[in-house]
Amino acid sequence: MPIYKLVCGHLSGKGQDVPGREKRDARRGRSPMSAAEGPLVVGVDSSTQSTKALVVDAATGRVVASGQAPHTVSSGAGRESDPRQWWDALCEALHQCGDAAHEAAAVSVGGQQHGLVTLDGQGDPVRPALLWNDVRSAPQARRLTEELGGAKFWADRTGSVPAASFTVTKWAWLAEHEPEAARATKAVRLPHDYLTERLTGQGTTDRGDASGTGWWASGTESYDAEILAHVGLDPALLPRVVRPGEVAGTVRDSHDLPFSKGTLVAPGTGDNAAAALGLGLRPGVPVMSLGTSGTVYAVSRHRPADPSGTVAGFADARGDWLPLACTLNCTLAVDRVATLLGLDREAVEPGTAVTLLPYLDGERTPNLPNASGLLHGLRHDTTGGQLLQAAYDGAVHSLLGALDLVLDQDADPSAPLLLIGGG
Repeated sequence: MPIYKLVCGHLSGKGQDVPGREKRDARRGRSPMSAAEGPLVVGVDSSTQSTKALVVDAATGRVVASGQAPHTVSSGAGRESDPRQWWDALCEALHQCGDAAHEAAAVSVGGQQHGLVTLDGQGDPVRPALLWNDVRSAPQARRLTEELGGAKFWADRTGSVPAASFTVTKWAWLAEHEPEAARATKAVRLPHDYLTERLTGQGTTDRGDASGTGWWASGTESYDAEILAHVGLDPALLPRVVRPGEVAGTVRDSHDLPFSKGTLVAPGTGDNAAAALGLGLRPGVPVMSLGTSGTVYAVSRHRPADPSGTVAGFADARGDWLPLACTLNCTLAVDRVATLLGLDREAVEPGTAVTLLPYLDGERTPNLPNASGLLHGLRHDTTGGQLLQAAYDGAVHSLLGALDLVLDQDADPSAPLLLIGGG
């Protein structure tokens, strides 16, 4: 997992003192730093369906320990998760890491983007979080685009045109459909912000995740007062945006995790920005990430602004930009088709006559939030393996089509396409 690189910048190298580590080493009869060449850091990935943690030797990149725990997503009209499940999964994943987590000098949390987490005055969730793949806010996305100057206004102001995935549309949906929940909200966070705040006690985010909300102005790199006023969201409810290289805080006393008090907490970021950082991505090299969703992106030194809405103009974790196209349906759709057919996900067979558009949750690229899946070309001799192959083909078709739009003048035509993700 690449997110550990987010914490390494806050440590000075092999000689960095690790809180409490020398005393623990002495108690265990070993010399300090004998188990690792450098300080240990913890990277956390809180994704849609599980939370994973790695303890890594910052000097060598060697994985010292790991853990993983699942959480659930609702089915039906919406896609929601209880944020407290993320915290419980984080605790479980870190306890699986054992002693290594106790020796960590720093921790950073990366997570799924766009999700709307609403908290009350005590920091407890007002309601389950609305996740990135909850498309109920598609009408609000259309209305916001029309009410505030059209697609070009939004692209120029925020770098992106509102889609049902974006947090601003989810807040507008909540205010319209659950006004009591909106009134009870005293803090608005993204998924990785929620976990970071429970570690530090402070409300923070980073420019990468903030750029996926729809209320962060990419030109000024600040919250957009006009957009927030239009959707009735008080900027005081939003977290402080921590710059690249800054520390978000330190681990506070009141927690259930195996960290020493004072352990550094880095800003973290959204999952795609974390992957780009972990890959050491340089401008112009394209990446295709195949997970629950599918994304294609590249680092750019130029602030993106695509009024067509195909490319989202996100910020990256280093201070540059991450133009990105995303599909909602990737491995999730492939796995669903495999399950319906009673096949292993690798049981594909060759065949070109079948086309499957896997829009099982609507779709973001192309922007068809209310679409459903479509199967074309079915014949008497079509096999289940061919249908499964068509599901794979459909899952990457839109991403390949968006690739040229993601790449800009920084693109290297000779660079290979990097493939990452569980798919």
